[in-house]
Amino acid sequence: MDIVCDKRAGGTLLQVNGRMDAVYAPAFEKECLLVIDGGEIKVVVDLTGLEYISSAGLRSILVSAKKAKVKGCSIQFCGVSGMVEEVFKISGLFTLFSIVPTVEEAFAA
Repeated sequence: MDIVCDKRAGGTLLQVNGRMDAVYAPAFEKECLLVIDGGEIKVVVDLTGLEYISSAGLRSILVSAKKAKVKGCSIQFCGVSGMVEEVFKISGLFTLFSIVPTVEEAFAA
């Protein structure tokens, strides 16, 4: 998995590529928590390049979201498609998070 962190005027973009499974999910969680603990108020997670997500990946997302809520930070997802979209729907994440098609839409909201 590869994570690119891009600080922008409206928040921080985390672009996630590859697989978010038991091996790589902790890296996502660590990166996300670093951004949140750094005082960011908006995090956009672009999953366009994410090919696979396991229950460990879902757990990392939920841990990050819990921390964000405590710190007054919002997390928004974009680029959710294919197998990742199915997992988000089945797990109920579509009802828990703001999910939009593109990065541009996420930062416009």
